[in-house]
Amino acid sequence: MQEFQNRVAVVTGGASGIGRALVKAFLNEGMKVVIADVEEPVLKATVEEFGANAMGVVTDVSDPDSVQALADRVFDTHGACHLLCNNAGVAAPNLDLWNTESSDFRWVHGVNVMGVAHGVQAFVPRMIESGEEGFVMNTSSGDGGISPLAQQVVYASSKAAVSTMTECLAAQLIGRGTLLRAAIFYPSGGMLNTGIWTTKRNRPKDLDRRVAVDTAQETTFDAFMEGAKKAGFDFPVQDLDELARFALNGIRNEDFVIMIDRAAMKDTLTERAEKLSQGECPIVLQHMGLT
Repeated sequence: MQEFQNRVAVVTGGASGIGRALVKAFLNEGMKVVIADVEEPVLKATVEEFGANAMGVVTDVSDPDSVQALADRVFDTHGACHLLCNNAGVAAPNLDLWNTESSDFRWVHGVNVMGVAHGVQAFVPRMIESGEEGFVMNTSSGDGGISPLAQQVVYASSKAAVSTMTECLAAQLIGRGTLLRAAIFYPSGGMLNTGIWTTKRNRPKDLDRRVAVDTAQETTFDAFMEGAKKAGFDFPVQDLDELARFALNGIRNEDFVIMIDRAAMKDTLTERAEKLSQGECPIVLQHMGLT
């Protein structure tokens, strides 16, 4: 996808964090951007800030009817969608699997996995029917898509699903002879200061946990970075606007994997493959604080 001027982009989870940075990058390329987000006040403020070429639609991506309504609004208003970014995501507390609850999975997988599926189902048929070139970028994570962290089992499993789903989607779009392409977006380059750190704020009441989690399991980005510094770790922080511009170039190049320094994942994946081929669990337990 080479041309962006006057094209239409849709970004879910677009009112803050990585989504907001993507919206900004697309607007700077002259695109018309529809921002979908579940947080109405933040969405309204973002649209007001970005101006006339940005439109906001309150959307719960875990609800197929809500995503279908989003698609209807986009096509009724703009007549097309050229770039679909299924970016909305949430996370559950870090727990051993046997201490998780059904609601943890229903919430996180409902947003992270089904949100992507709902986006594809609502938009892609009409994007194909338009006969125009288009692009679908699904936000995954190296935590799950490349190498899962044991204590983030709910989140990591959802992102592994997104990566696999996108791989299948990309093959199908090419195999069916469409003008659409798909990519996995792995936010990368350093620590990311996004709303995922406080995602609990958007958890529906009907999907609350029955057993409360120790607040020590929950932390903000600033608190995490301060604790890491005291422990002697100096983690780099990735600028989100720079990350979004990198993603834009990946879309322009029609890369399937959009990731800063993606060549570095070769060693990780090779080590995982070797351990799996030997019948071993590839997660390094001492790195997880489990031994």
